[in-house]
Amino acid sequence: MFRQALRHAAVARPTGALNAIFRTSVVPASRSPLLALAQKRTYHEKVLDHYANPRNVGTMNKNDSDVGTGLVGAPACGDVMRLQIKVDEETGVIQDVKFKTFGCGSAIASSSYVTELVKGKTLEEALEIKNTAIAKELSLPPVKLHCSMLAEDAIKSAVKDYKSKRAGAMKQPTLGAIA
Repeated sequence: MFRQALRHAAVARPTGALNAIFRTSVVPASRSPLLALAQKRTYHEKVLDHYANPRNVGTMNKNDSDVGTGLVGAPACGDVMRLQIKVDEETGVIQDVKFKTFGCGSAIASSSYVTELVKGKTLEEALEIKNTAIAKELSLPPVKLHCSMLAEDAIKSAVKDYKSKRAGAMKQPTLGAIA
């Protein structure tokens, strides 16, 4: 008896007004612009490029006096970014940059892109880089803007670390210095 009820329920078709509702509620994605847009949403090609082929990945010795390290994170999403800069002590120009990022594709792409931006710039020029420029270049959607903010914060943190090392080195007397 139960099997008969199931068999009839599986075969039963809506009639009249219900039939029209059921027919219009299931629309193939190819006929619905909203569904088609949702299915095609992907990262921008620049983000994909920096994600698939990240530039300047690696680490430097954080104890070197000419290396500044910035470590920043976003607790909301779990992205963590470490950016290291190696500065020519005579000219103040950033000679080398390395990064390691644990996070989404946008965070990795933002880190990679920033390393290209800051290399060859002075510390002051590097500090002028804003997250809006990073987001615009990578075409980040509003929900991913925090990734470009992390990259900007990482630059500031690395420069601050470098400057604090330089200030500390200036205060320490060298052997044989006259007091």
